[in-house]
Amino acid sequence: MAIVESVGRIGATLIAMVQTRLELAAVEVQEELQRFLGYVVLALVSLILFGVALLLLVLLVVAIFWDSYRLEAIAGLALLFGVAGGVIGLRLKRSFDARPRLLGATVAELNKDVNFVRNAGHADE
Repeated sequence: MAIVESVGRIGATLIAMVQTRLELAAVEVQEELQRFLGYVVLALVSLILFGVALLLLVLLVVAIFWDSYRLEAIAGLALLFGVAGGVIGLRLKRSFDARPRLLGATVAELNKDVNFVRNAGHADE
């Protein structure tokens, strides 16, 4: 009977470990979703406000140089916006590359569990 009880306890422990890891995975997915939605909302609001301001600025500069250098003013502003867009795109890419790995803590805990079970199996031999 001791063997059956031991197997039952081991099974219950394994089920509890899996349940804990799944709960951790759910929390991580929820945190990542909230972080992503925050990025999207802030990016959209920023783009709208920045776009309106830039449009008004462009109209102002073109109006100022309309009689003498209108084509040069338009070309210069297009170059400026192109460079700024490239810099912002690179910063956004860096930000995404630096974010934590999805389910990273869950995978680490599962690896610890696997190593523990492997070591426990070798300790019996």
